[in-house]
Amino acid sequence: MKPLAIVSTLAMSIVAASAALSQSATPTPPGPPGSTVAVNRAAPVPVVPSKRMACVTAARSAQGQEHQDQMQLCMAQAHLDCLKQAIVQKITGDERKEFVRTCIGL
Repeated sequence: MKPLAIVSTLAMSIVAASAALSQSATPTPPGPPGSTVAVNRAAPVPVVPSKRMACVTAARSAQGQEHQDQMQLCMAQAHLDCLKQAIVQKITGDERKEFVRTCIGL
């Protein structure tokens, strides 16, 4: 009877250890099996809020026509700021149009 108790105790400890290891193991990065992908988990990617989101946040406290006016003024200022930046960087043509769109966050 003792060998059966030892085997069952050993089996239970193996199951418990494997469960603990599977919970604490780091997930493998996506990719084909056997490939190595470097993943930097230490530094999160900073999220840069768009000028549009800043306008939405600024106008959040207002309602009705005041909200619309604040949004319109803020977006016009954001467009002007982005246009000035494009001029300083000497961006012209369709590239300027795309630059202003991405700068504003549209």
